[in-house]
Amino acid sequence: MAVSCTKYSAIWRKPDLMTSAYETDLIVEEYLDGSRIDRFLSRHFRNYSTHRLQRIVQAGFAKVNGVLADPLQRVFRGQQVSIVLVEPPDKTYDPEPLPLEMLFEDAWMMIINKPPGIIAHPAGNILSGTVANALQYYLDQQTGIRSLLRPGIVHRLDQFTSGILIVAKEHLAHRGLSVQFQKNQISKSYLAIVRGNPEQDAFENRAAIGEHPTQNGVCMSTHPQALHAKAAFTRFEVLERFPQNALVRAFPQTGRLHQIRVHLADLGFPIIADDFYGSDAKLLDDRELITRQALHAEQIEFAHPVTDLRMKISAGAPDDFHQALERLRSTWNTSHST
Repeated sequence: MAVSCTKYSAIWRKPDLMTSAYETDLIVEEYLDGSRIDRFLSRHFRNYSTHRLQRIVQAGFAKVNGVLADPLQRVFRGQQVSIVLVEPPDKTYDPEPLPLEMLFEDAWMMIINKPPGIIAHPAGNILSGTVANALQYYLDQQTGIRSLLRPGIVHRLDQFTSGILIVAKEHLAHRGLSVQFQKNQISKSYLAIVRGNPEQDAFENRAAIGEHPTQNGVCMSTHPQALHAKAAFTRFEVLERFPQNALVRAFPQTGRLHQIRVHLADLGFPIIADDFYGSDAKLLDDRELITRQALHAEQIEFAHPVTDLRMKISAGAPDDFHQALERLRSTWNTSHST
């Protein structure tokens, strides 16, 4: 779906060769009316800390309506804020030229098809090889200056889950998308290969989800004593049946951590090769089909955060998912032919 790009709040100027600094003019948005200037600037330059931006303002490189700004000054809707970025950003992802499958892109956001096995952004001991590292490199190629824009990943996909991931390029898109996710205004569907075969073609799970009461680490549960449990609701439909497995489509109505995986396991149909919520006794059998949890974010529907146009984006499942299905179909056909 094409979205026309007719407005952008920043006007980028080429750097002065003597200072190698970028200068930009910004107009204060309504939702930032009354913000302190460093907070306002940190929304536009998300790779800069407020401390660094305060220092740039203090050094005299920021103006409000043509007048030198004070570091504690507040800005108001419609004012023009000019700044020269004389210092580099101080909280950035290391850019890496990793492959990306881009499903959609405009001036405000990108939508990618995340491969399995890659995490969204650096965490713990994993500091490179993430989606954020790849997107930082991608954005740097567009702007021509390192870390001028920061990829804003606004929702989660587990490391071994493949599929659609929405990323904001700038603060208005990030804010608009975040609000839609918080209000459950974004419709999503996932494909999952499960162990077992549900009796009904359509079913659901409304069990609340919280932290497991006894297991350590990031493990969620529908246990009655689960900690910090929150309401959760997922609808499911069976797309294809096999002797001991099924392909199902999941429609999460809420956004709890590991929601689809937990709700399927709770119903007795764990996703195959799921290390957390699958059956340990069956894990080796599952890994004959696929080496990671067979879950793929296939479709998302939402309102564009700036233009408000309705968007529906789909992403094809990766090869390992299709190969697992082909193995199940082959086994099913062989058993029927004998």
